[in-house]
Amino acid sequence: MPIRPILSTLRHHKLTAALLAMQVALTCAIVCNAAFMVADRASRMRLPSGMAEAELSMVRSSSIDPAANLQARHAADLAALRAIPGVKAAVAVDSLPLSGSVDGYGACADKATMERAMAARAMVSGCLTFTEYSGTPGTREALGLRLVAGRDFRPGEFGTADHPPVGIVSRSLADALYPDGRAVGRTLYFPGGTLRIVGVVDTLLAPVLRKPAGYQHTMLWPKLPNRSHVTYVLRSAPADRARVLKAAVGALTRLDPQRLIPAKSVRTYADLRHDYFRRDATMIGLLLATALGLLFVTALGIAGLAGFWVQQRTRSIGIRRAIGATRGDILRYFQAENALIVGFGALLGMLLAVLLNLLLMRHYELQRLPLYYLPVGAVALWLLGQLAVLTPALRAAAVPPVVATRSV
Repeated sequence: MPIRPILSTLRHHKLTAALLAMQVALTCAIVCNAAFMVADRASRMRLPSGMAEAELSMVRSSSIDPAANLQARHAADLAALRAIPGVKAAVAVDSLPLSGSVDGYGACADKATMERAMAARAMVSGCLTFTEYSGTPGTREALGLRLVAGRDFRPGEFGTADHPPVGIVSRSLADALYPDGRAVGRTLYFPGGTLRIVGVVDTLLAPVLRKPAGYQHTMLWPKLPNRSHVTYVLRSAPADRARVLKAAVGALTRLDPQRLIPAKSVRTYADLRHDYFRRDATMIGLLLATALGLLFVTALGIAGLAGFWVQQRTRSIGIRRAIGATRGDILRYFQAENALIVGFGALLGMLLAVLLNLLLMRHYELQRLPLYYLPVGAVALWLLGQLAVLTPALRAAAVPPVVATRSV
């Protein structure tokens, strides 16, 4: 179909066509970024922690006795918890993946890099920040972390020192520090000392998810919890978790009736994961509602404008039919006209999507929008426009020549 007559017609409706194109552009920009944000949030929610999540439950306990021997208290508590029928393992930890409780440190792969970082007073290449997890003996096995290299901690390596002499790192942290793949046996350098890597676990998620590159920059330390509050983690069959939790609260209360056990801290790990991603789930719902609402409004706008133009052009449509234009010609005319307007709006929307993404990156730490979202979003809007204009175009094509020529 010749494009010149369509462009000539649109020149007589510049403002209307421009407004519709702008609506399409804004919708494209917002929908592309909303789709990316939904995909990003959904992928975060599916991140594996590396643990046997379906078998884990936890109880957080706080002692109010300032003179209590915490290590003796923890040992007694764990003995009582392990005696509960159905409990496969019980350990005391200071934090868990997605718990929100963070103990972060910085370390360098070698001494020379550490000295450069100290001189620059900043992180340099070869240095990374990571999150450490501490717990009582058996923590790795109790949590279900899979050891892929090296060994587990030995009983004599556990203590209360702030910087234990050995550690087990995640595969992600090991690869980032030592790209050659030989992390076991290497020495990490801290501002206050050193640490030897004795093992590598496959996956261990951080307590707080900030930047994707550091989601799994984590390490296990053989450091015994030494605070008045502690989290007891129990591993049992998924069907036994509710019963085990109830029995655990009873056992701990009998040992120390004065301890504090908040009701919200007695939960399964599945509950902890759900609570951590509650805002992400809400955000996904809001973004989906916004995107679908914009698409619906845009489709209504396209269909409404096409219907209005059909009414305005009834006489001209009839004249074209009378001189030989077929229904297919009329249908293709309206489809082509809509394709030009929506196509121009979609192209402009791709540029606006990039600008909006840069703004979000600056103010909300959003990741860079992958470029493939742009053509996908533009094509989706173009197809939506073709679908929205179909009904008015069919109505125009159905106008009989004799009726159209009588309308003056």
